[in-house]
Amino acid sequence: MKLEFKQIQISDKANVLVLFKEAAEKISKKNVDHWQYWKNPPQEKIAWVEEGIQNKEFFFITNKNEDLIGMVRILNEDQLYWGAQQEKAKYVHSLVVKEEFNGKGIGAKILQKIETKAKKDDCNYLRLDADTKNPKLCHYYENLGFKKVGVKELPLSTYQLYQKEL
Repeated sequence: MKLEFKQIQISDKANVLVLFKEAAEKISKKNVDHWQYWKNPPQEKIAWVEEGIQNKEFFFITNKNEDLIGMVRILNEDQLYWGAQQEKAKYVHSLVVKEEFNGKGIGAKILQKIETKAKKDDCNYLRLDADTKNPKLCHYYENLGFKKVGVKELPLSTYQLYQKEL
C-alpha cells in the first residue's frame, strides 16, 4: 500500500481531534486506560495540537485513493518528553491508524517511511514514546526494533521512551 503524508492545516483541527477521540474509544474497548483524555481533551492538549499544526508537524496519512488512514506528528526536537539532546533525531507522536485499517502493517509502514526520511536528513535516531498503561503498544515498538532508553513522568501519565538507531 502506497502511503502519502499530507500537511495538516489549522482548518483541519476538528478532524484531528476526531481521530484522537476515535483512537481513545478503540483503545478503551481493549480495556486499556491510555489516551482517554482525548474523549474530552483538556485545553493544554488542544493547545498542543494547535502548536503542532502551526509548526507543520502534523500529517494526515492517505492511500493512493486518498482515503484517510490516520495521522502522525513528526518533530525535529522534543523538549517536553526528551529534553535537550545532542544527537540529531526525528520524534514521532500521535501515530493513529483508523480502526478499519488495523492489522495490515500500516503502522510499521508509516514508521518505515519516517525512518527513511530521517536517514535522508542525517538523523542518528528515530524516537517515540508509549504510555506505560499500554504494554501491548510498548511491545509493538520493541518488535519494530525500538529500544527502551528511559521513562518520562508527565501530569497525565508515565511514558516509556524508545529510540531506534538509524
